[in-house]
Amino acid sequence: MTGTTTTLATALAAGPVVLDGGLATLLEAHGSDLTSDLWSARLLRDDPDAIVAAHAEYYAAGAQVAITASYQASFEGLATLGLDRAAAAALMRSSVELARRAADTAPGSGPRWVAASVGPYGAVRADGSEYTGDYGRTVDQLRRWHRPRLAELIAAGPDVLALETIPGAIEAQALLAEIDGTGQAAWLSLTCAGTRTRAGEDAAEVFALAAGVDEIIAVGVNCTDSDDVDALVALAAQASGKPVVAYPNSGERWDAQARAWAGEPTFGVDHVSGWIAAGARLVGGCCRVGPEAIRRIAATVH
Repeated sequence: MTGTTTTLATALAAGPVVLDGGLATLLEAHGSDLTSDLWSARLLRDDPDAIVAAHAEYYAAGAQVAITASYQASFEGLATLGLDRAAAAALMRSSVELARRAADTAPGSGPRWVAASVGPYGAVRADGSEYTGDYGRTVDQLRRWHRPRLAELIAAGPDVLALETIPGAIEAQALLAEIDGTGQAAWLSLTCAGTRTRAGEDAAEVFALAAGVDEIIAVGVNCTDSDDVDALVALAAQASGKPVVAYPNSGERWDAQARAWAGEPTFGVDHVSGWIAAGARLVGGCCRVGPEAIRRIAATVH
């Protein structure tokens, strides 16, 4: 049930909390067409019930936190559907309501939270640049770009913002500056290779940027090979002094040109105990990680 008085930050202090898996992964498995540049965000308008059903399936599998379908939503992107600014804003806010609906109706018990996804600037470009950070944008430019959709998602009343798949320090600085002082709980999650960000920086230095931002309740990684997560969890815990979030992808690689996944999966639920031992308190999966894996993660955690 939602409506619990326990905040997610309080729950993390008590022990590990289970995140969901890849939303797009499950929507595609159920037959949704996600070939547009808007990815799962298109379904906010075209098939909201499919989004509710996917969230509910993850909650039923043992996830305690659902990450909304707003990752790729932007005013520019939604304009390609013919939506004006007001309609686009309403659609972004609806992503939180859909996840709440799933939390209230899915089988199972216990507290459930909703995380409003804030994807990187590169995700909206739909050219794979979220995996390089090669935007050619300054901190101030990224702050101005993120600000209006952050305002809409905060207004929707999520329990937490998921500032996720952030490829480098410039975008992390922009988002942290925008969140600082808002009072809105958030986590910051980088995408990394080895112990470096996708933009090539020392991940520990970027994790440390969040140390003094009270709104950040967890720092860590997502959309990262699970083989790299043990080391990154330890670095995040030490550098930020905060609980750690870890939700890697399957280990396959996204080919933006072919719009397809390549390579072999490396994700192993057996890794989860190691992440928790290293300091992870929010654990789940990202791209290509589905409900069965989340069910096994929940069993490990509980």
